[in-house]
Amino acid sequence: MMKHIQFATLMKALCILPLLIGLHTNLLAQHEVSGTVVDESTGEPLPGVSILIQGTDQGVATNVDGDYTLDAPAGEAILVFSYVGYESQEIAVAGRSEINVEMISAAILGEELVVVGYGTQRREDITSSVVSVRAEDFQVAAPRDAAELIKGKVSGLILSTTDGNPTGGTDISLRGTTTISGSTNPLVLIDGIPGGLNTVAPDNIESITVLKDGSAAAIYGSRGSNGVILITTKSHSGTQATLSYQGYATVQQIVNQPEFLSADEYRSAIQQHGVAFTDYGGDTDWQSEVLRNPASHNHTLSLSGGNASTSYTASVNFEDTNGIFLRSNNQNLRSRINVSHSMYDDALSANLNLTYRAQNHFHGSRGGGSFSDNVWYQALIRNPTDNIFNEEGGYQERPGFNYDNPIGLIREVDGETENRDLRFDGSLTWRPIQNVSVQFLGASNRGSHLRGYAESFRHFTTTVDNLNGYANRATTSTVDNLMELTATYDQTIEGHSINVLGGYSWQEVTFEGFDVNNRDFPTDLFGYNNIGTGSGLQDGLAGMSSLKWQRRLIGFFGRMNYDFDNRFILMGSVRYEGDSRFGTENKWGWFPAVSAGWRISNEAFMEDLEFLDELKVRGGFGITGIAPTIGVTQGAYQSLSSYSFGGQFFFDGERNEWVRYLQPSRNANPNLKWERKEELNIGIDFGFLNRFSGSIDVYQRNTKDMLFEYSVPVPPYLYDQIWANVGEMQNKGLEIDLQVEAIQTQDLSWTSQVAYSTNSNKLVSISNDLFQSETDFLYFGGIGESVQLPSHRVDVGDEVGNFWGYKTIDVALNCDYENAQGECAPDGQWIIEGADGQPKTYFDLALDDRQVIGNGVPDHNISWNNTFRYKNFDLNIFLRGAFGFQLVNETRLFYENPTQTGINLLDTAFHDVYGKTVLNNEWQYMSYYVEDGDYVKIDNITLGYTLDLNSLGVSYARLYVSGRNLHTFTNYSGLDPEVDVSGLTPGYDGRGRYPTTRTFSFGVNLRF
Repeated sequence: MMKHIQFATLMKALCILPLLIGLHTNLLAQHEVSGTVVDESTGEPLPGVSILIQGTDQGVATNVDGDYTLDAPAGEAILVFSYVGYESQEIAVAGRSEINVEMISAAILGEELVVVGYGTQRREDITSSVVSVRAEDFQVAAPRDAAELIKGKVSGLILSTTDGNPTGGTDISLRGTTTISGSTNPLVLIDGIPGGLNTVAPDNIESITVLKDGSAAAIYGSRGSNGVILITTKSHSGTQATLSYQGYATVQQIVNQPEFLSADEYRSAIQQHGVAFTDYGGDTDWQSEVLRNPASHNHTLSLSGGNASTSYTASVNFEDTNGIFLRSNNQNLRSRINVSHSMYDDALSANLNLTYRAQNHFHGSRGGGSFSDNVWYQALIRNPTDNIFNEEGGYQERPGFNYDNPIGLIREVDGETENRDLRFDGSLTWRPIQNVSVQFLGASNRGSHLRGYAESFRHFTTTVDNLNGYANRATTSTVDNLMELTATYDQTIEGHSINVLGGYSWQEVTFEGFDVNNRDFPTDLFGYNNIGTGSGLQDGLAGMSSLKWQRRLIGFFGRMNYDFDNRFILMGSVRYEGDSRFGTENKWGWFPAVSAGWRISNEAFMEDLEFLDELKVRGGFGITGIAPTIGVTQGAYQSLSSYSFGGQFFFDGERNEWVRYLQPSRNANPNLKWERKEELNIGIDFGFLNRFSGSIDVYQRNTKDMLFEYSVPVPPYLYDQIWANVGEMQNKGLEIDLQVEAIQTQDLSWTSQVAYSTNSNKLVSISNDLFQSETDFLYFGGIGESVQLPSHRVDVGDEVGNFWGYKTIDVALNCDYENAQGECAPDGQWIIEGADGQPKTYFDLALDDRQVIGNGVPDHNISWNNTFRYKNFDLNIFLRGAFGFQLVNETRLFYENPTQTGINLLDTAFHDVYGKTVLNNEWQYMSYYVEDGDYVKIDNITLGYTLDLNSLGVSYARLYVSGRNLHTFTNYSGLDPEVDVSGLTPGYDGRGRYPTTRTFSFGVNLRF
């Protein structure tokens, strides 16, 4: 009860804070000052510029036309003009009644501050591969998460939207794959606190910085190998209270719906091709029965204000997103409160953040998630001549393996997932003397997950399998606590600038989980809310599990930045880190980094090149790590031996009882440690004519001590498998970022950005003197039922992403091929290329005949972003593409085969193969189903208009319409060539994935 009272008191205090702030009043004599604020280079008016009377809490903001009016003291008042991305200016009133100001872009001055690890740096001082994107440059169409805000703006960062699932996120790949067993996700920090891309609403984000190379990310030690994404949320500066609203509504539709046989075409196939289909006399479009064109909406309301010493920001975001499948949905409520206060002449400042997220979505399957891929699978293969319901009013079910009525799969389940995340963090910053700053940061993030799922008595598991109902209930809890202490020292003496950072970090993560399921219920009225009434528990058919794990991480780190005469720059950092997940011999490790830069454009011999704005060469080397994330315990105890309970044996002793025995299930490995990535990056930054700018980076990454599970003898080992640090992988790449201010006039502007990247990724080794792999290659992925073969193979010395299957070269017709016994190959049977390079009939193929039949990793990724502004209109056009890769079209592999008569097929199933005859072969993983995946996609077009509603008290108003995933130029015959290209199974277009969607949005942004 006391906790609830304390929380309510805090909320009341935060609610009255703006009222207390507004009580301050300036009693000096006043006179009116007005004017217009514009961009110095373009002459365009700047709305929302903060104008503060120095030394007071009085101020205003410019309206949509850049105009302002305020009452200033009649004496020697000074006005402070500030705006995000521009250099602040202090201008004395000196009795004037009109003051017009031209704001100079901080980027032009090279003074733009970029968030880096544990601090900020001037953009021109950065010597690593770091890209920062501010809110004004975000993609403007309704984003599904924070990653979409920077799509196409960071070379080497591949962000893919591979499906339309409303609970799905963006697939991320940065500079290729660096591990075969560890996580491939980058570290995401929100205001310095670990989080996720959905922790805060996109409307609340001020900037996103990506630390791409090892010298930039090394200060995060074993968490930095996959790159670091730093998200900075919006905070308030100045005294002007601001109320803003952002909202949009969207509609969606499926893209490239697969064309399966209709009922009439199905009957025609029976008559024309003599296929042994069954005609049930009905006519059902099963895809239409499970699909819809949904509407969604998103709203964000923000309030901010403050005075010279205290500022506050509060926001609430509500998102209601519906998917194209029935009952597929996602609701998010995200709220955030930030309060900052400085005291003792800014010697001490405090910052408090409270963030809460509540997510609810339909739970559609036993495995989890809002979408059951089995629904889509069944809708595709269902006989179109069949009916939804039988004569008794129940769902029409037919015999067959994994052949179920898709409508029943959606309608006869009850499921809900609830996720709750509460994060509290605060910091104290003390500046005891000039140039010295000490900060303490503490945070606690608590997440809970509750899931329920039940199948009714009308579900096929009861009507066909006699299960009499099934229910599942699961819950998890995660507590992530963080504490950090940092100190910085800045000093500039006669052209020598130095910045020194030192710090300590402590993090502890605790996870708990519980799961139970039961079956055979007396009634299905209770769903999953009375799970104990099922008799499966008594019959030994119920399931029950629980677990708990904990891990700790401690780090000591330091960094020094040195700048001589704005020409020569040097950065060095080191982190000494310990992790409880590692073995006793490797609990601690070092992660050093060094980088340097030469700002050639500031040399005296470059003064005559007036067209040159910037020319800087830089290079860096850093070591980062990847911690093990193996199994349900996320590698928390992977270095320790463990035992599990096995069967029972009868113990003939005093009690004569059955006893469960223990058996080894994991070997101890005291040498277990993090995977170590060494990265060299060389780059150049340039700009000229105040219009053209860009950067070029080349890099090489070598991941050593890669984790893999090896077979070992028993004895001397207790268990026949062990995880060990053995393998090595290498990445090389090139990245280019270009920006052109093509047109800059008062009424018209055009900014164009291009990002290009290429990457080669190969496996160097997987064995050493102590642990050897049984082969010099590894299999990954898999083709579905009936085929049961791996989809990918990685060979030592070869690139990652190779498809491994049979290469087809023809089909047999009129005895033009014979098998090894001299018999004619049946018409329509596959002819493959054997291991000896010679034609081979399908009857004679062997596993050794498989070979590389494509690669799923694009050789080239490119994006092109264009922003146009004409007076009050703005237009953004964003295109991106990928080239030099292939895709496995699993939908064609399974549904373009006329020998499969128990299911529906694609309308291309009866087309001639290789222009000869219809296929007459069972399902098999053939190169015929591997297609070129090259594509160019019109990813987003947004048209906006800024209105002048200043007379109504609205300082900024903008309306926009937007379309996303509008068109794809490609020769790929599947639904969408944009699939996940990260990890070790890239380029696999699975038949059950949630289809991609086209989205149209209408939105409004208002500021009061």
